[in-house]
Amino acid sequence: MAEGTDRGRWPLRLTGALCNVHNAHMSVKTISLKLEAYNRLRAARRYSSESFSQVVLRATWPEDTVTAGELLALARTGHARLSDEELDRVEALKRRETPPEDKWASR
Repeated sequence: MAEGTDRGRWPLRLTGALCNVHNAHMSVKTISLKLEAYNRLRAARRYSSESFSQVVLRATWPEDTVTAGELLALARTGHARLSDEELDRVEALKRRETPPEDKWASR
């Protein structure tokens, strides 16, 4: 085989265009959204070319759960105030002796 050729079929010259390999491989995940969620996400974009990934990455969600330790600490300081309905639900869950419903199981 002649030097600088590809099996003798054509002259092969290594130019900057041939040597420049650009691999912008990004992992992606397809998700399904309700139309309302899609519209909210679209409305949250700061500019028209902002991707949904960028919107999600800058989003923050408040933590709306309280751990048992945090609840106990609040109770010890007198700041934990649960309604009778909430206390009844806690007692019912204790009687069932099963884990609470998995909110992600049906999704």
